[in-house]
Amino acid sequence: MNLLDLVISPAYAQAAPAGGAGGFGMSLLFPILLIAVMYFLMIRPQMKRQKEHRAMLDKLSKGDEVITNGGIAGVVGDIGENFITVEIADNVRIRVQKGAIANVLPKGTLKSA
Repeated sequence: MNLLDLVISPAYAQAAPAGGAGGFGMSLLFPILLIAVMYFLMIRPQMKRQKEHRAMLDKLSKGDEVITNGGIAGVVGDIGENFITVEIADNVRIRVQKGAIANVLPKGTLKSA
């Protein structure tokens, strides 16, 4: 017996578990479970938001009141394939990309502000 054995207990090798194949199945289960949780908590909600945003942009029409990602509110003038003309004041129009439209506001929102 060594003096160090009084402070630190010695570690002895243990026998291998009898079910060697069961350990492989359990070690494979954790990454699969982790991927499933990540899909339902991160990937799926993002895909759902993208789908809703695409549907909102497809339903956009002339005269809709919108707000851009930069916070600029205005009324849709012309709608092109990739760009939209937004009138932000009398005779002040800007062209923004379709993807820059963040929200469609309810009718009359800009009149009341």
